[in-house]
Formats: sequence, structure tokens, C-alpha cells
Amino acid sequence: MSLADKAINRIRDMIQSGELPPGAKLPPEQQLATELGLSRNLMREAVKALVVARVLEIRRGDGTYVTSLEPELLLGGVASAVELLRGETLLELTEVRRLFEPVATGLAATRISAAELAEVERHLDAMRANRDDVELLNQHDAAFHRAVVAATGNATLATLLEGISGRTVRARVWRGLVDDVANRTVAEHEAIYAALAGRDAALAQAAALMHISTTERWLREHLERDVFET
Repeated sequence: MSLADKAINRIRDMIQSGELPPGAKLPPEQQLATELGLSRNLMREAVKALVVARVLEIRRGDGTYVTSLEPELLLGGVASAVELLRGETLLELTEVRRLFEPVATGLAATRISAAELAEVERHLDAMRANRDDVELLNQHDAAFHRAVVAATGNATLATLLEGISGRTVRARVWRGLVDDVANRTVAEHEAIYAALAGRDAALAQAAALMHISTTERWLREHLERDVFET
């Protein structure tokens, strides 16, 4: 472990212990460096790394603060990393989605409110109305799933799934361009919505699994044919 990594861990320990809670202002650089037994250069390097990780934020003219540490903030960088995935690794990503999203959809069926269900239905209606517009169809497809996962009330789960699903939006677009599957896609979303409306967790999970598996199977076939561009 490098000295910089050790410095980062020292600051993280202060945050995890509650010595520096969310929203707290860090002591002046020299004071903190002295307290931790670090050089100022190492302290600056550690702070910069934690700013990039969204653990700390620098407020110009004011100081350095611990962020809110909310999942949306700390895990939001997943999407940027995911965008770099290619080929077989992209298939691994769809496997991760297949493992997580059906379970999340089943959970949503037990928790979804009337207002949240109406939001899911709004995107489903938009998908029905835009079967011939690949771009709009896929925008509402992504929004449909985002609304479903949001209904779980689990911010960590929602942030992770949003991060890994962003890359698959392009797969859905290609699917619409290469294969005329708009009607089938809409039908799969209708099945998910019906299960949510019926508050049937097992059926919602099964419907989501079938939909995601269809997308994964398509992607696997087209990657093997070198049709899908990464």
C-alpha cells in the first residue's frame, strides 16, 4: 500500500468512525496533516483522491467538506466506468442486470404506490404510442425500468441498477434497429406492469426475468456475429 493510500484510509477511518460525519468541515490542511502524522503533500493527494470519489467536496473560499455520502452520490460513478466495458465484459454486465433487476421488480410489486404505478404506466403508454420511433421507444423503455426500481424505495439498489443499465440502452436501440421487435418489447413491458398492478411479486419477478433474458440473448447473438458496435 502506498503512502497516499494510507493517507486516504486514515481520512476514511475518521469518516467511518463518525469523527467526520456527513457535511462536516475538515480541519485546516496543516492541522489535519499534523494530527494524522502526514506530510502536507500526502494530505493534498489524499484529499484530491477522495474528492474524485465524491467522498469530499472542496468549496472555494470556504474549505473542504465531507459530502452527504448518499448512495446516489457515492455510487453515481459506476455508470462512467460501465461505459468503458466492451465485448464479453458487456455480456457480464447484462448477467449482473439479470441477477438484480428481476428481484428488484418483485420487490417493487410489494411496495409500489398508486402514484409510482401511474408513473410506470405513463411510460408504458408512451412506448405504445412510439412503437415506430426507436429513439423515443428506448427512452421510455429506460424510464419505465427506472420508475419500477425507484418504487423499491432502495436508493442503493436504484443507483447500482441505473449505473449498469445505462450501457444496455444502446443495446436496446440496436435491437430496435436490427430487429423489428417493438411489439414484443411493448408486450413484455405490459406483462411487467400487469404484475405490478396486481401486486404479484412472483409474477413481476418472472416477467422481468423473461424480458431481460430476451435482451441478453439478442445481445449475445449479435456480439457473436460482430454486429453490435462497442
